[in-house]
Amino acid sequence: MGISYKITDWLPTSVKEVRARGWDELDVILFSGDAYVDHPSFGAAVIGRLLEAEGLRVAIVPQPNWRDDLRDFRKLGKPRLFFGVSAGSMDSMVNHYTANKRLRSDDAYTPGGKAGFRPDYAVTVYTRILKRLFPDTPVVIGGIEASLRRAAHYDYWSDSLKPSVLVDSGADLLTYGMGERVVLDIARAMHNGYNLNLLRKLRQVAFLADDRYVDSLGDEALRLHGFEKCLKDRRAFGENFVRIETESNRMEARTLVEPVGDRFVVINPPYPKLSEQELDHSFGLPYTRLPHPRYNGKGDIPAYEMIKFSVNLHRGCFGGCSFCTISAHQGKFVSSRSEESVLDEVRKLTRMPGFKGYISDLGGPSANMYRMGGRNEALCRKCSRPSCIYPSLCRNLNNDHRPLMELYRKVDRLAGVKKSFIGSGIRYDLFGDNNRDYLREVVVNHVSGRLKVAPEHTEDGVLRLMRKPSFALFRDLNERFQKICRDEGLNYQLIPYFISSHPGCTERDMRNLAAETRRLHFRLEQVQDLTPTPMTLSSVMFYTGENPYTDEKVYVARSQDEKRRQKSYFFGWKDRRGER
Repeated sequence: MGISYKITDWLPTSVKEVRARGWDELDVILFSGDAYVDHPSFGAAVIGRLLEAEGLRVAIVPQPNWRDDLRDFRKLGKPRLFFGVSAGSMDSMVNHYTANKRLRSDDAYTPGGKAGFRPDYAVTVYTRILKRLFPDTPVVIGGIEASLRRAAHYDYWSDSLKPSVLVDSGADLLTYGMGERVVLDIARAMHNGYNLNLLRKLRQVAFLADDRYVDSLGDEALRLHGFEKCLKDRRAFGENFVRIETESNRMEARTLVEPVGDRFVVINPPYPKLSEQELDHSFGLPYTRLPHPRYNGKGDIPAYEMIKFSVNLHRGCFGGCSFCTISAHQGKFVSSRSEESVLDEVRKLTRMPGFKGYISDLGGPSANMYRMGGRNEALCRKCSRPSCIYPSLCRNLNNDHRPLMELYRKVDRLAGVKKSFIGSGIRYDLFGDNNRDYLREVVVNHVSGRLKVAPEHTEDGVLRLMRKPSFALFRDLNERFQKICRDEGLNYQLIPYFISSHPGCTERDMRNLAAETRRLHFRLEQVQDLTPTPMTLSSVMFYTGENPYTDEKVYVARSQDEKRRQKSYFFGWKDRRGER
């Protein structure tokens, strides 16, 4: 039997809804570039529910209109503590534009999939408006757009180096990474008013400071090259990235200081990974798991429809792929939920309207990293490798898949569940020799006919720059997959994802990729042209033309014509001219 909800079961989004709760003042007002979906996969809902659980009065203004008289920014007045600003679940530029910089005609985080409900560089636009309207009220920015633009970064869409988003937006404070701990500490630090000294002591925040404050940090801070130097010297920018990535992959990182103009961007170290109890608490908050009723009759929200019957098992990813933002945002160290937390969420799913017994995904950033990490944490504390599986599996890594398989089985035994699928990407380079049963478990019991994996390329030189394993591992996977299907009488497909135009990839490499996949009888359909996103190794190589770890020159397909030619190989074009 379904659950009946009333409007006060969602966080308020209007003055009428605030009054329905009997409130005459708000403590925190959140602005988001996404529609408001009260679900643990949507950042504004998570942050709002966490603050609510602390006894604070929180409202959300989803997708405010920034082009009219700004009534959406004024309607709830000013909060007692602070405004929180996020572009949403995606960087607004990735959301708006294709890899060829063409404007997208849809937005998966908007009712009806309609485009045009958020601005370019949404964090900056929203923050500037709020600082103009309410200059004395603190604005805290967070989410993936702020997180990955916390330091100087290459912006593909303007083809330029940009300073920290703190500079352009005028925000008072930036939070990076996952926000469960930091947003609560910020609220507590502001409980009796804006206290800059307290806020600057928090972990996982960034802010602008003067030379006096930076001098007080002494030798404990790591000084980066200044923004102005990076503008003149691309190698200095590459050196900054290596330092930032190295620190972000340590268990005990240092404070980073980056000069910009006559000020400094100060980035405090992150918190340790969330404990199981903290993660369970975050997922166990009273979400309705539904879009706000304000969207009734306006069409489905595609991003929600994709995940509404899915369950996230963990946070973080230790894959370290050059083009991926997950480790830069969620962190390298995996935090896993308890079995009971996962099973409780599945029980809630079975009571949702429209649920027909099928879990669309039991996964995470990478599907098969549940409960994985270093066997000896003391060794992890000495390590700064960006990946625990590239160029080879770390000997200290516990990659036992048995806890994950046992969880799958417990989920499938729950009343109301007919079958659970694995929709997230599987890291087949994580199997090793001791986890061969995992592939059979997934293929036989958790695939609906197609298993998607991401070898990304076939050529060793490109794969090395991607931090991806040799294509030989995919050939082995393909053979094992086909054997399982023959043994079980299954007519299933293995669907590989590939990327074109990655730094180091030439047209010759793409021709070889096309030839190799034809030999294996794959008809390529998963097409992805690289979009260089901020704070990734791939974007640094794209901008500088060098691998910042080795200073080696790398070929870069910069022009849209070069990128189109590379992508065309996905469609099996032959007899091409001008191949490299």
